[in-house]
Amino acid sequence: MRYRRPLPRRAIGRFNSCVLALRSSPRWGRLISRRLTVVTYTGRRSGRTFSTPVAFRRAGDTVTIGVQLPDAKTWWRNFLGEGGPISLQIDGIDRTGHAVAGRDEAGRVSVTVRLEQ
Repeated sequence: MRYRRPLPRRAIGRFNSCVLALRSSPRWGRLISRRLTVVTYTGRRSGRTFSTPVAFRRAGDTVTIGVQLPDAKTWWRNFLGEGGPISLQIDGIDRTGHAVAGRDEAGRVSVTVRLEQ
């Protein structure tokens, strides 16, 4: 696999800000919120709280997040092994759950979240 140079943090921050603005807009928010959510988690090493927009699929109390370009991102690594706590904003409500990340044979990474009742 070829090494991809990471995007500058400022560009990523601007993109995420635009996504969040669209998600909360009266015109596009409802449509975008069906497939995009904001995940909030605590970093394993830093102990800091982070929030980032991600695309998701939901089936009952299970949410699956496919991580695009996983080698260029680090947030999902907080959920390797035993996984950890996460919160997601779904249908305008903050939901908590337990997330576990895994990589399949093809190298694709997904984070599976079991929502709490």
